[in-house]
Amino acid sequence: MPKVGILYNDAKSVACRSAIALKDKLTSLGWDVFMATGMGGILGYSNPDRPLCHTPIERLAPPGFDRDMSFAIILGGDGTVLSASRQLAPQGIPMLTINTGHMGFLTETYLNQLPPAIDAVVAGEYAIEERAMLRVQVFHNDTLLWEALCLNEMVLHREPMTCMCHFELAIGRHAPVDIAADGVIISTPTGSTAYSLSAGGAVVTPGVGVFQLLPICPHSLASRALVYADNEIVTIYPVSPNKLVMVVDGNGGCFVLPDYRVKVERSPYSARFVRLKEPEFFQILREKLGWGLPHIAKPTSVELP
Repeated sequence: MPKVGILYNDAKSVACRSAIALKDKLTSLGWDVFMATGMGGILGYSNPDRPLCHTPIERLAPPGFDRDMSFAIILGGDGTVLSASRQLAPQGIPMLTINTGHMGFLTETYLNQLPPAIDAVVAGEYAIEERAMLRVQVFHNDTLLWEALCLNEMVLHREPMTCMCHFELAIGRHAPVDIAADGVIISTPTGSTAYSLSAGGAVVTPGVGVFQLLPICPHSLASRALVYADNEIVTIYPVSPNKLVMVVDGNGGCFVLPDYRVKVERSPYSARFVRLKEPEFFQILREKLGWGLPHIAKPTSVELP
């Protein structure tokens, strides 16, 4: 019996109702259906009592979600997709992403198109697009303290009410550089349209083998965005005396103390997206972010009443 998974945002009633109806339909078609919420991929925030709270990367998959699963259907918005990618990427499970949220930049189709989408994937009429992910690890000396996968970006920044941060940062074998800023962002091509874009970074089309490093509010005209090959490992050493905050995909993280180091590299796992048609990235940019819309000129003259 083929296996299929359903991951849904249980904070949205429409996603809950759709998940139950979808389970009934797939079961009637002879599929073995496993259900879980996206909460398992939420990293959670650290606090002074629990500064390092995380689950190892390979242990985030819900029960029953393994490499024998043909695909998983994700019901939610972009946050649910980001959470699901951490849960499913280590198992190599493709994701059919259905938007029940707001922006839906990472989703394949909308809820009102769910029936034909299910018919297509059940019939095997789809392709798989792989998106690179980051593996972020925090070390004290040689001891691994914290790790996470991220599809969009990792951010290392100062706590509120503290001074500007200093980072010593090394990319691969290249000489370390010093950056003075409120923080640094390292984003994937997928994340180039998220926080990185808001911070002044470039949009990178999916499939390009690069990551992007951006200082946040740097105190130097020389500290600007840098695009580098995704096979390079980045090591960040906090130089500031104050503790910093690590945030991954905007929803979880840990404290980073001055004697810690952060290692960021391409993950061996990729997020695998089910595509029902040939991806058109520029169309998504236009529809979701307004990129490339025609310019409407101002009239050359104004008629007075």
